[in-house]
Amino acid sequence: MGNSKRARARWIAAAACGAALAFVAGHAEASEGGASVYLLGSGGPGAAVVPPIEGVFLLDTQYYYSGEASAGREFVIGGNVVAGLDATVNANFATVLWVPTTDLAGGTLAVGLAVPIGGPDVEVSATLTGPGGRQIERSKSDSAFVMGDPLVTAIWGWKSGKANIAASTLINVPIGQYRKDKLANLAFHRWAADVSLAATYLDEEAGWDVSGKAGFTFNGENDYTSYETGTEFHAEASVEKKFNKTWSAGVQGYYFEQVSGDSGAGARLGSFKGRVAGLGVTGAYNFLLFGKAPATLRLHAIKEFEARNRLEGESIFLDFSMPLWVNMPPGAGGT
Repeated sequence: MGNSKRARARWIAAAACGAALAFVAGHAEASEGGASVYLLGSGGPGAAVVPPIEGVFLLDTQYYYSGEASAGREFVIGGNVVAGLDATVNANFATVLWVPTTDLAGGTLAVGLAVPIGGPDVEVSATLTGPGGRQIERSKSDSAFVMGDPLVTAIWGWKSGKANIAASTLINVPIGQYRKDKLANLAFHRWAADVSLAATYLDEEAGWDVSGKAGFTFNGENDYTSYETGTEFHAEASVEKKFNKTWSAGVQGYYFEQVSGDSGAGARLGSFKGRVAGLGVTGAYNFLLFGKAPATLRLHAIKEFEARNRLEGESIFLDFSMPLWVNMPPGAGGT
């Protein structure tokens, strides 16, 4: 494979990583159970860059989050009102992204599916009330290894010169392993839809990537707990410098705020609007797997602050992306 083809292959893998990340489900703490469908931090470098070639792409994300709230803060989790919350999530999110066409209304269409599997671990200082107003308990912990709700995804991307624009949607399908009346869950047991718009200024010659993304998540009702989470807003930005064909690094941050209150019989703490900000670093390593397949490893490390009605903590996640199959144009070779 020539140098130009290698560079293009690496760029394709990096684009797949940025596009597929738009579809990863999260377990960020806010709303019912302090959990939101959209994964904060996923709108980093290349947020609006879509793979510029037809094919099938893989993104695998290993995600770790650890956060806490003081004993003076209350949350509703699995129908329980609890005080003081300490939670960790160690999960894997596997996403397959298919690009069927690069010429839909002048842009590129991608669709995909993400499936989360992992082990949430939750500890509370006290359970104040359970479903039906049951007893008050002291400290309690719960953990599980479960499959979360799968997400159906779609993105439309457009490129002109160094400017990239992408509109995306993500649908949470509530068929994961939901543990009723339990503290630890990866599934949300509710329909949810996220719509986002992203922009990326990508100067490949100078090596700069400046990206931003904003969107809203609309939540349905958890019919077991009778809890309907309000609408959530998220905004993200990043700046990254590419040092050579292999390495790049930068900074990224996000802001999250719930713009409408929670409702339903299960919303025992009222509207319970959440808010948080985060700031951190990211870096990527591009390489050829087995000397042939272009691949990218990307690390994110983010610290949260200014939390309200949600946990405040740190997240670290590692993304691995590569094309599984691409339809190379005639004369361009293949992977």
